[in-house]
Amino acid sequence: MNIDPESRSVQGLTMFLHFVALNVLFIVLCIPVVTIGAATSALLEVMIKYSDDERGRPLEDFLPAFKRNFRPATAVYLALLVPFVLLTFAAVFWFAQETTVSTILSLVALLVAAYLVAAFTHGMALVARYRNTFRQTLRNALLLPAAEPVRTIGLLLIPATVASITMIFPPFAFIVLSIGFAMMAYASAFLYRNIFSRHA
Repeated sequence: MNIDPESRSVQGLTMFLHFVALNVLFIVLCIPVVTIGAATSALLEVMIKYSDDERGRPLEDFLPAFKRNFRPATAVYLALLVPFVLLTFAAVFWFAQETTVSTILSLVALLVAAYLVAAFTHGMALVARYRNTFRQTLRNALLLPAAEPVRTIGLLLIPATVASITMIFPPFAFIVLSIGFAMMAYASAFLYRNIFSRHA
């Protein structure tokens, strides 16, 4: 029996296995926490390329992208992480006071924290796509959620939907851990390409 390695079924299976390996590699590189930014930008870089007529090799290109993006992605990640943590802590603190004013302050803090999450996703994509200074990248990351509210909501709905499904149906976590992050990045890549084409 001869199996054609160029057949669509074989190529599809091969790419599926590459996505699984890429997903596992991404999770492993996120374990130190400080490397989450670099791992995210690298994953977005290879997926943005792959979403454009299947250019590039996602698995093979991931580690070089991780090394290349490590410093700029980590800088942007930490710059957004610190205020995010402070705002989250403030939201919990104010909510615990159980007054009308404190509840309003808690909601405001949560909204700003959510905005920073959106800025983080844009920041990692900007590092993946462009070679700008830290200041320019951070500035653009903070401006893009306001400039592209609809697409930003779409970007946030992707992981939010996956998280919701996992909470409702816990076994779904196996799929997330095996291929979920790679597929979320692949889905996000189409939105990012649209955003970048509008602001080129």
